[in-house]
Amino acid sequence: MFARVRRMMLIAGLTTALAICAVLIAVGYRLFKSEGRAPEPVGDVIATLPKGARIVSTGVAGDRLVVTLDVGGITEIRTFDAHTLKPAGKLKFANEP
Repeated sequence: MFARVRRMMLIAGLTTALAICAVLIAVGYRLFKSEGRAPEPVGDVIATLPKGARIVSTGVAGDRLVVTLDVGGITEIRTFDAHTLKPAGKLKFANEP
């Protein structure tokens, strides 16, 4: 009876140790993988604006570059990824009819 209980405790202990090791390996992998990443150099980027648009303001929010435009009386906000300068989104504001 005692041998059976010992064997079951050994199996449970080894399973728990294996699970803890898997979690520690996953956390360590995520930490070390993100540290070694260097930002990619960005070349010349040209963003075309709609005809008659003017830039009202610019800003940075986290990892995003935010540009506020006035397009013929309508306010538009465009966001770009700060690292790659690729467009991330567009938001238009219009008056209700």
